[in-house]
Amino acid sequence: MFKNFLEWIKLKEKLHDKANVPPIVKERDIWWISFGENVGSEINGKSRYFSRPGVVLKKLSRGFYLVAPTTTQKKEGTWYVETVQSGKKMYVCLHQIRGIDYRRLSSHYSQMDESDFRKVKQAFLKLYR
Repeated sequence: MFKNFLEWIKLKEKLHDKANVPPIVKERDIWWISFGENVGSEINGKSRYFSRPGVVLKKLSRGFYLVAPTTTQKKEGTWYVETVQSGKKMYVCLHQIRGIDYRRLSSHYSQMDESDFRKVKQAFLKLYR
């Protein structure tokens, strides 16, 4: 598998230098997030923005959030929670949760419905208690 670390570093530098105001972000929001080009089994972003949808689990401060990346590839096990967004199955990857700065947010994608978000939170608590 080809890893494009140099392109990710260039984009990461641009993201870091971005001077703007944090957007309005709420729990349950799903955003396109620049997760980057990562190591080993860490989840990667896709496209030239190294992004994928991620769900905001918790707003930690005005510009910093706890998020979980998602995938549309079918995943089973306690680390994955199946949800439905826009009529398509989406799997929240609880083993890849991370804190991110607002500058990684690209665009608002959707908002998870309350029952799916409750499922995600319950699965998270079960794993991390």
